This record gives sequence, C-alpha cells and structure tokens, in this order.
Amino acid sequence: MDALLLQILNGLDKGSAYALIALGLTLIFGTLGVVNFAHGALFMIGAFVAVTLQRVLSLSFETIDPTQKDFLGNPLKVKTPYVESWFGPETGGLIIDWAVPLAILFAIPIMIAVGFIMERGLIKYFYKRPHADQILVTFGLAIVLQEVVKYFYGANPIQTPAPDALNGVANVGAAFGMDIVYPVWRIVYFFFSVIIIAAIFSFLRFTTFGMVVRAGMADRETVGLLGINIDRRFTIMFGVASAVAGLAGVMYTPINPPNYHMGMDFLVLSFVVVVVGGMGSLPGAVLAGFLLGILESFASTTWATTTLPGINQIIIYLVAIAVLLTRPRGLMGLKGVMED
Repeated sequence: MDALLLQILNGLDKGSAYALIALGLTLIFGTLGVVNFAHGALFMIGAFVAVTLQRVLSLSFETIDPTQKDFLGNPLKVKTPYVESWFGPETGGLIIDWAVPLAILFAIPIMIAVGFIMERGLIKYFYKRPHADQILVTFGLAIVLQEVVKYFYGANPIQTPAPDALNGVANVGAAFGMDIVYPVWRIVYFFFSVIIIAAIFSFLRFTTFGMVVRAGMADRETVGLLGINIDRRFTIMFGVASAVAGLAGVMYTPINPPNYHMGMDFLVLSFVVVVVGGMGSLPGAVLAGFLLGILESFASTTWATTTLPGINQIIIYLVAIAVLLTRPRGLMGLKGVMED
C-alpha cells in the first residue's frame, strides 16, 4: 500500500504538469482551431520568468565590513542584495526566498502579453491554413524562442529553489496509518494545478464572457451573426492559455531546473495527452493528463522496468495508439473530430 500511494502521488505530480499544458493547448485548438506547437515554449518562458525574477532580486552591491577580516587582517568585502538594503535583512531575505511564488504576479501579465503578440503577430495569418502549415510555423517559432533563451541564459539547467518553508518533506501517509514522506513543493504544485484548472472551468462556465466563448467554440458563425466580436474574445483566450502554460512553468522550476529545451520535452507528451483526451475537449485534456501521469509513474517502478525494459519511456505512446485505434476522437472528444 505504501508503494501504491507513493506511485499515485508521483503520477499526480507529473499529471499536473501534463494537464495544465494540455489544457492551454486545448483552449487554443478549441477556440481558434490552431495546432500550436509553440505552446511548450510558453511553458519554458514562464519558467524563465521565475529565473529572471530570482536573479533580479539577488542583485547586490559590495561593501566593506570591518567586523570581518581575512587571514591578513584586512576588512572583507561583503555582497549585500539591494532588496535587503531597502527592506531590511529579514524582509529582504524573505522576498528573495519566495522569488518563485512571487514570480506568479509577474508571469501573468508577461505571458498574456506574449500570447497576444504571438497570436496577433503570426498565428492569425494561419487560421484558415491546413494544420500542417500551422504545425510548421509554430514549431519554427518554438525553435526560435528556444534559441533566444539559450543565448541569454546558457545551455545548462539553472537551479531555482523553492522557499525554505516549502522545501522539505511531509508525512502524507500519516492520515492512512502509513509512513510515507513526499516533497512539500510537489504537493503544493498539485494543489496549485487543481486551483488553476478549477478557475479556468469556472470562468468558462459561470461568466458571460466564458459562455460566449463556449458558444463560439460550438458555432462560431452563428455567434458572429449576433453582432459579437468573437475573434477578439478568442484572442483573449489565447492570452489566457499562454498564462496557464506560463504559470505551470513558473511553479515547475523547483521540481525540474529550467533549461532551454524543457518546452520541447513537455510539448510532445502534452500533444499526446490532448489527442488521448480528445481534440478540443477541456475535460478530456485534464482527465488524460492525470491518467497518463499515473500510468507513467507505475511504468517507472523497478518491477515494471525489469519485466519490460523501457516500458516507462513508451507507455504513454502505447496508450495513445490503443485509444486512437479504438476511439479516434479520444476519450472525451466530440463526435466527428479526428474521425475523418
């Protein structure tokens, strides 16, 4: 039971990232009909927003501390972060320590702006083009963004730690009479994902804006005939989808140190998740994300990899093949989508 619960937790951890990225992908496909292969790059940009904020908050200046001396008796030069000099050592140190959660406040407007620029500057010209053209142009954009990040931040992963208060482990099995410890930040990431997913679904279901968007996803032409500028609303949803991907990247930085190719690493898996869940189905994307995350976790156990070497690398693709052969539209896809 201990091993079972631990693998489920690992699966929910991976599934959270898959579900968030797949949710954004599905929002874009469901509203604009665009297959956006640059969506993984948005996840990467969000992660580097956190990296950038941490570096900015850590900027420091040198002062001479007469109380500290080197072996020759000379006063030492001490680096003091500007934030600590402005707010005091305790408050300033706390701000630096909580750089990753604070990055959320900066990532939301930055990612919405990036989404608007991407959609208005490039993707809008490919709405009526074949999906193959959309894939080629967005994949090329993803490579450009990846190389830009590589140029400014280097090729090596950048350690971006979680706040000290959330950097330990918690005994999650105590409630079940088991002794299972799990990293606190991974638990935080799961609940953060659930909150974002619930917020998106609530926004689409319980707001007038969201209801119009859902109506436009079902029948764009009719909504347009009612005098509603559905294109503008879809552009806003592209920005929202970009923000979702960016927030997923921000919070994932303590789990996986950011590097320039992390977007590509998640992109292919997230597209598999979208296809399994059903193209254009938001509930399907979330369900498939968590299900495939749990399956991948169990496939990574010692027993599974010993019995079937390499199964952890291909399990998601095997499930995708099985689903597409038996149900081409995906688990929760609309009838007729991807079936012709």
